This record gives sequence, C-alpha cells and structure tokens, in this order.
Amino acid sequence: MNVVDSSGWLEYFTKNANTAFFAPVIHATGALLVPTICISEVYKRIVSQRDDDEEALAAVVWMAIAQVVDLNQEIALSAAVISLEQKLSMADSIILATARKYNAILWTQDAHFKGLEGVHYIEKKI
Repeated sequence: MNVVDSSGWLEYFTKNANTAFFAPVIHATGALLVPTICISEVYKRIVSQRDDDEEALAAVVWMAIAQVVDLNQEIALSAAVISLEQKLSMADSIILATARKYNAILWTQDAHFKGLEGVHYIEKKI
C-alpha cells in the first residue's frame, strides 16, 4: 500500500519536475490510500492559488478514486505521538500515522519527512 502526501498530489496535478516520481504510485489506485487531510489540503491550495473551485473539485474526484481513509481516534492519537516525537505539524503527523497504520509507504517531497522510516522522499525541484 502507498500514501502520497499533499505535496506529492499538488506536484502531480501541476505537472511539475517531480511528477514522474509520484505518477506511478497515484495511477496504482488499487494500492493507494488517501488520508482525508490530504483532500482538504489539496483542495484549499488549488482554490487559494488558482481561484478555481472546479479544478479543485476535479482534483478531489481524482483523489477519491483511491481508498479514502477517514481520520479516526486511533489515527488521531497515533498522530499526536508522532507529532511530539518528530516535531511534525498536525497535518503531516496525520498523514504519517495513516501510512503507518496500514503499513504503507509514504511518498513525499516534503523535507519534514526526509529520513523517516517507511518514507520515499525526493527533493523538491524548483
């Protein structure tokens, strides 16, 4: 199983330099988990940067083709511990906790995750 964090989804949707890193994982929807926090972050970013609700909703529809994972009490508590231990934001800790709950690989270009177990990281290209 795989989880793509919000930065990976945004990279994919904008077809930037690291799109090829994320595309095979995103296209393998049968093995892809999408934390609901990623849906929120991606929608918000697309609307705020492009002022395009339709494009943001299209992204959400694409993300929902995979298995969407709701935030529940188990993931929330695990995320709190991860946040304290790794000094991650709430959203990042929820994403990592979701990946760990399902023994999934987390795919990201977010430097906060660099070097963590179970993470496939690529440096963001500008």
